[in-house]
Amino acid sequence: MSIITRPWGRLTLAGKIMLPLVALLVLLTVLLLVGFASGALPFLLGLGGQLVGDNIDIARFAAAATALLLFTVPTAFVIILMEMKLIAFVNLRVGPNRQGPWGILSSTLHGFKVLAKEDFTPTGVDVPVFTLAPVVTYLGAVMTIMVIPFAPGLFGLDMNIALLYFFAVAGLGVIGLMMAGWSSFNKYSLLGGLRAAAGIISYEIPLILAVVGVVMLAGTMSLNQIVANQAGTFADWYVFQQPLGLIIFFIAAAAETGRTPFDLNEADSEIVAGFATEYSGMRFGFFFFAEYVNLFIMSALTTTLFLGGWNAPLDAQPVLDFFNVTLNTALDPGALGMGLLFLVALGPPLLILLFTLPIWMLKSDWSFLKSLVVGFLLFNLVVMLFVGIWAYMTFPFVAGLFWFMAKTFTLVALFVIMRGTLPRVRMDQLMGFAWKWLISAALLNLLITAAAIVVLRDPSMPWN
Repeated sequence: MSIITRPWGRLTLAGKIMLPLVALLVLLTVLLLVGFASGALPFLLGLGGQLVGDNIDIARFAAAATALLLFTVPTAFVIILMEMKLIAFVNLRVGPNRQGPWGILSSTLHGFKVLAKEDFTPTGVDVPVFTLAPVVTYLGAVMTIMVIPFAPGLFGLDMNIALLYFFAVAGLGVIGLMMAGWSSFNKYSLLGGLRAAAGIISYEIPLILAVVGVVMLAGTMSLNQIVANQAGTFADWYVFQQPLGLIIFFIAAAAETGRTPFDLNEADSEIVAGFATEYSGMRFGFFFFAEYVNLFIMSALTTTLFLGGWNAPLDAQPVLDFFNVTLNTALDPGALGMGLLFLVALGPPLLILLFTLPIWMLKSDWSFLKSLVVGFLLFNLVVMLFVGIWAYMTFPFVAGLFWFMAKTFTLVALFVIMRGTLPRVRMDQLMGFAWKWLISAALLNLLITAAAIVVLRDPSMPWN
């Protein structure tokens, strides 16, 4: 009996959770293969389809949660690469340029490196709390992304109290940091957890107060409706009605995400990575994945509340309608007849050759084969560009997603540049700035917003 139970006892809590899930997945795969071999697969699929149809809301939520969970990992890798490249640019350095073309695989390989490291549990720690801390921190970040509207119809969950849900769930992150600091049996880790709790709780107050002005103007806490209220041109964005609110929100968001100059919860020069001192392997990686996901989410929320969300800066619908009519008239496949077959068969090789010949003539030291490879890559880039332009003009959610991501990653780049330029503040400066200045400024912003709403919307006023 001891031979059977001994391996199970050596597993970490995460291993004890994952092992039954993997066994269940293997069992379902075997049942699927048996059903396919016995001819019962159509019946099983029909039964599954009926089950999904009867619980469509639950199925949609599960699918959206899975998609957004998978979305967070490449997002973190992109932001890590941005951080390495942008800080190198600010410091007049080249940055990573070895792994992949222009070093674009550097962050991905860093992630695999963290995954391959030994997941060591130090002696004396509270193992269940120590193991669950990074999971709580990561899920606290991922669950908030469910209510962020990326484009028209492209969101995980739309609620009338989406903003309230966002701030309630975002508060789980500090619980994970406190769990990590307390369970690590290390005074530096505990100090880092306490710093994180003090900073995040303090800056959550001005962060929420800065948003109340937008809620007062929009009359709703639904993020989709807040974005819809900013439709039109950039002059309709709430940034021009709440400039002080945006400044307060941006500063508080930097503190909430632990970015410079507010990164005191993991200050390397003082407390040796703070709450994560005792962590290694993937549990260490979860903390910093959560930090970069939080950075993206706070930038996305800033875009949603103040910068128009998925709305373009200018109303381009008349131009898009014109191009759609022109393209549909000029590129009518039915009018080409048999010429369409020759165009599909001969067009790509001729275009690749057209890209290859100038490169081969300009690069005399290159072989024709090497020039052909570069020409093929350029041809694919041009095709992808034209497909992207066509999708932008045809599908509204593609255009919305483009503008949302452009605004969000611009804010992410601003946060990254701040890390390469600003010095770290002291703890007393961190706390004093929140309680003495930011909260006062947020309350002043609410007072001005309320007065403006009463005055400008009063029908008895002469300008109304």
